[in-house]
Amino acid sequence: MAGVRPLIGISTETAPVTRYWGTDVHHVIDAHYATAVRATGALPVLLPVVDPADVGALCARLDGLVLSGGNDVEPARYGQAARPVPTGGEHDPDRDGFELALARHAIETGLPTLAICRGLQIVNVACGGTLIQHLEDHPDTPSEPDATDAVSHAITVEPGSRLASRHPSLLTVNSYHHQAVDRPGEGVQVVARAADGVVEAIEVDGADQLVAVQWHPEVLLGLPEHLALFEWLAAMAAATPARAR
Repeated sequence: MAGVRPLIGISTETAPVTRYWGTDVHHVIDAHYATAVRATGALPVLLPVVDPADVGALCARLDGLVLSGGNDVEPARYGQAARPVPTGGEHDPDRDGFELALARHAIETGLPTLAICRGLQIVNVACGGTLIQHLEDHPDTPSEPDATDAVSHAITVEPGSRLASRHPSLLTVNSYHHQAVDRPGEGVQVVARAADGVVEAIEVDGADQLVAVQWHPEVLLGLPEHLALFEWLAAMAAATPARAR
């Protein structure tokens, strides 16, 4: 990539980490996200969970954004009471507030953004949508540390969507989620579904530089169609850098 390499922020989560001196709260994220950004020639930077009031100043220094996967969005954020679920169910209110502010800022300002799994759900909630708190029978991808190309099911991409302009109409993806979009938010368009009807990708009206997917392309970099999502993000970030917005 010629010229200045785009700086891509990756949202993190808070988690207790035990070291020899004890346990402290750390800001952490799966290393696959940084690997995927670097594979495009862009530079990754991890974003700690900070006060939502700081989002504008933070994003003013970024060329692009990855809203990463992770724990469940607190149901109160979309007007529901939490229901008992057999998996997941962990909430981080501070992360929710920070990432909802990130998503809204990205939509409003045109910051190039790739939202992944929880990130897609954050985008939908930021637009006023709701989530299915637990999926009973959606396909799961086996957790095999070395199976970075493992996929579990096919999805159909909506013809004419921005996603369809860059990807096949039938795409094979992985599945590590137990929640999904229920009611789409204002301006949210569903642009891909699995055979069981579960929403697999969304776009937002007027936010041409945002792509949100329910699967995890960062662990499928050996498949060109999944690496292409990060290549798209890097290209958009290079074309509309922070200094030009």
